Amino acid sequence: MPRILVVDDDPMVGATIEVLLQRQGFDVMLTDGGEAGLAALEAQAFDVMLVDIFMPHMRGFESIRIFHERAPSIPLIAMSGYAFASSASPSPDFLRMALELGATHCLRKPFTPEVLLATIRECLTGAASAAQPKDKKEAP
Repeated sequence: MPRILVVDDDPMVGATIEVLLQRQGFDVMLTDGGEAGLAALEAQAFDVMLVDIFMPHMRGFESIRIFHERAPSIPLIAMSGYAFASSASPSPDFLRMALELGATHCLRKPFTPEVLLATIRECLTGAASAAQPKDKKEAP
Protein backbone atom coordinates (compact mmCIF):
# COMPACT_ATOMS: atom_id res chain seq x y z
CA MET A 1 0.00 0.00 0.00
CA PRO A 2 1.56 3.34 -1.04
CA ARG A 3 2.60 5.66 1.79
CA ILE A 4 1.73 9.34 1.43
CA LEU A 5 3.19 12.15 3.53
CA VAL A 6 0.83 15.14 3.85
CA VAL A 7 2.34 18.39 5.15
CA ASP A 8 -0.29 21.10 5.75
CA ASP A 9 -0.78 23.49 8.66
CA ASP A 10 -4.57 23.73 8.16
CA PRO A 11 -6.07 20.91 10.25
CA MET A 12 -9.29 20.80 8.20
CA VAL A 13 -7.47 20.53 4.87
CA GLY A 14 -5.05 17.94 6.23
CA ALA A 15 -7.79 15.82 7.80
CA THR A 16 -9.89 15.94 4.63
CA ILE A 17 -6.97 14.79 2.48
CA GLU A 18 -6.07 12.12 5.03
CA VAL A 19 -9.60 10.64 5.11
CA LEU A 20 -9.92 10.74 1.31
CA LEU A 21 -6.61 8.97 0.77
CA GLN A 22 -7.20 6.38 3.50
CA ARG A 23 -10.54 5.50 1.91
CA GLN A 24 -8.67 4.89 -1.34
CA GLY A 25 -6.32 2.44 0.38
CA PHE A 26 -3.31 4.70 0.95
CA ASP A 27 -1.27 4.68 4.15
CA VAL A 28 -1.22 8.37 5.17
CA MET A 29 1.02 10.28 7.58
CA LEU A 30 -0.37 13.76 8.31
CA THR A 31 1.95 16.44 9.71
CA ASP A 32 1.10 20.02 10.63
CA GLY A 33 4.11 21.85 9.27
CA GLY A 34 7.51 21.71 7.63
CA GLU A 35 9.51 20.68 10.69
CA ALA A 36 7.14 17.81 11.53
CA GLY A 37 7.06 16.76 7.88
CA LEU A 38 10.84 16.71 7.68
CA ALA A 39 11.05 14.64 10.88
CA ALA A 40 8.55 12.15 9.40
CA LEU A 41 10.53 11.99 6.15
CA GLU A 42 13.72 11.21 8.05
CA ALA A 43 12.00 8.52 10.15
CA GLN A 44 9.96 6.69 7.50
CA ALA A 45 9.82 5.89 3.79
CA PHE A 46 7.14 7.49 1.61
CA ASP A 47 6.04 7.04 -2.00
CA VAL A 48 4.60 10.55 -2.51
CA MET A 49 4.68 13.83 -0.56
CA LEU A 50 1.95 16.51 -0.57
CA VAL A 51 3.31 19.83 0.73
CA ASP A 52 1.46 23.11 1.27
CA ILE A 53 3.47 26.08 0.01
CA PHE A 54 2.42 28.64 2.64
CA MET A 55 2.86 27.55 6.26
CA PRO A 56 4.16 29.28 9.40
CA HIS A 57 7.68 28.62 10.72
CA MET A 58 9.37 26.51 8.01
CA ARG A 59 7.81 27.92 4.88
CA GLY A 60 6.55 25.58 2.20
CA PHE A 61 9.13 26.79 -0.33
CA GLU A 62 11.88 26.01 2.15
CA SER A 63 10.24 22.65 2.90
CA ILE A 64 9.99 21.79 -0.79
CA ARG A 65 13.65 22.62 -1.36
CA ILE A 66 14.81 20.63 1.68
CA PHE A 67 12.47 17.67 1.06
CA HIS A 68 13.66 17.49 -2.56
CA GLU A 69 17.31 17.65 -1.50
CA ARG A 70 16.86 14.90 1.13
CA ALA A 71 14.61 12.62 -0.95
CA PRO A 72 14.95 13.56 -4.63
CA SER A 73 13.41 10.30 -5.85
CA ILE A 74 10.11 10.81 -3.99
CA PRO A 75 7.55 12.72 -6.09
CA LEU A 76 6.45 15.93 -4.37
CA ILE A 77 3.10 17.60 -5.03
CA ALA A 78 3.02 21.27 -4.00
CA MET A 79 -0.35 22.73 -2.96
CA SER A 80 -1.39 26.36 -2.73
CA GLY A 81 -4.59 28.30 -2.22
CA TYR A 82 -2.96 31.58 -3.22
CA ALA A 83 -3.65 33.20 -6.55
CA PHE A 84 -1.53 32.41 -9.55
CA ALA A 85 0.32 34.97 -11.57
CA SER A 86 -1.61 36.31 -14.54
CA SER A 87 -1.04 38.83 -17.27
CA ALA A 88 -3.27 41.28 -15.37
CA SER A 89 -1.27 41.00 -12.14
CA PRO A 90 2.45 41.35 -11.43
CA SER A 91 2.26 38.80 -8.57
CA PRO A 92 4.68 35.86 -8.67
CA ASP A 93 3.57 32.43 -9.88
CA PHE A 94 4.07 30.49 -6.64
CA LEU A 95 3.41 27.07 -8.13
CA ARG A 96 5.94 27.65 -10.93
CA MET A 97 8.45 28.57 -8.23
CA ALA A 98 7.64 25.30 -6.43
CA LEU A 99 8.36 23.35 -9.62
CA GLU A 100 11.72 25.09 -9.92
CA LEU A 101 12.54 24.02 -6.34
CA GLY A 102 11.83 20.35 -7.07
CA ALA A 103 8.07 19.78 -6.96
CA THR A 104 6.90 17.15 -9.43
CA HIS A 105 3.34 18.52 -9.70
CA CYS A 106 1.36 21.45 -8.33
CA LEU A 107 -2.27 21.69 -7.26
CA ARG A 108 -4.25 24.86 -6.70
CA LYS A 109 -6.60 24.71 -3.70
CA PRO A 110 -9.40 23.96 -3.70
CA PHE A 111 -8.97 20.88 -5.85
CA THR A 112 -11.36 18.00 -6.36
CA PRO A 113 -10.77 14.52 -4.94
CA GLU A 114 -10.53 13.23 -8.52
CA VAL A 115 -7.76 15.68 -9.41
CA LEU A 116 -5.81 14.82 -6.24
CA LEU A 117 -6.12 11.07 -6.82
CA ALA A 118 -5.18 11.37 -10.51
CA THR A 119 -2.10 13.43 -9.61
CA ILE A 120 -1.01 10.93 -6.94
CA ARG A 121 -1.52 8.00 -9.32
CA GLU A 122 0.49 9.81 -11.98
CA CYS A 123 3.31 10.32 -9.46
CA LEU A 124 3.22 6.65 -8.44
CA THR A 125 3.20 5.49 -12.07
CA GLY A 126 6.04 7.86 -12.94
CA ALA A 127 8.11 6.73 -9.96
CA ALA A 128 7.55 3.07 -10.83
CA SER A 129 8.55 3.56 -14.47
CA ALA A 130 11.61 5.60 -13.45
CA ALA A 131 12.72 2.67 -11.26
CA GLN A 132 12.61 0.28 -14.24
CA PRO A 133 15.94 -0.45 -15.95
CA LYS A 134 16.35 1.84 -18.95
CA ASP A 135 18.12 -0.73 -21.14
CA LYS A 136 15.48 -3.45 -20.80
CA LYS A 137 14.15 -4.46 -24.18
CA GLU A 138 10.52 -5.24 -24.85
CA ALA A 139 9.53 -8.86 -25.26
CA PRO A 140 8.60 -9.85 -28.82
